[in-house]
Amino acid sequence: MAEHRAGKAGINAEAQARIHSKYNDEIAQETLEWIRKLTGEPANTSGTAENLYEVLKDGTLLCKLVNAIQEGSVKKVNQSTMAFKCMENINAFLEAAKKLGVPPQETFQTIDLWEKQNLYSVVICLQSLGRKAGNYGKPSIGPKEADKNVREFSEEQLKAGQNVISLQYGTNKGQQSGISFGTRRQM
Repeated sequence: MAEHRAGKAGINAEAQARIHSKYNDEIAQETLEWIRKLTGEPANTSGTAENLYEVLKDGTLLCKLVNAIQEGSVKKVNQSTMAFKCMENINAFLEAAKKLGVPPQETFQTIDLWEKQNLYSVVICLQSLGRKAGNYGKPSIGPKEADKNVREFSEEQLKAGQNVISLQYGTNKGQQSGISFGTRRQM
């Protein structure tokens, strides 16, 4: 796993440090407490990156979470601790999360969790899933999602908008300072 690799250096180390600086212990703790409310696990809801990794790394709790939100989301949860079986669990969670409405840009890659490369994106995905859980009658976390605000315009209103000249095209009112074509330079 990640502990057998050489450390990053140079620009890669700077980029990794930037990613790790975004991680927030308080939000991670809130997320773990929400998971415990739905699944009854984990016992330790400390928001440290190390605890989050230890709790979620095999993917079984993630699969239990999506099954708690919608029964049967993940059909087979691997109990094995083999690397590929754990990564299958994480991938199954990600697929189920997308089906529950988590946007693809708010998900993470399996390797982000498995090798602790970007735990910030893991928390973002769980927070997004927490917002979607309210749609399924489960407790939700994070800010409330915005409601759709569809507006209907009549043909008359749409045609009236075509007669308005945007300020991006300039104006013909007042003095047009800044236009000096054809004038002498003042000394």
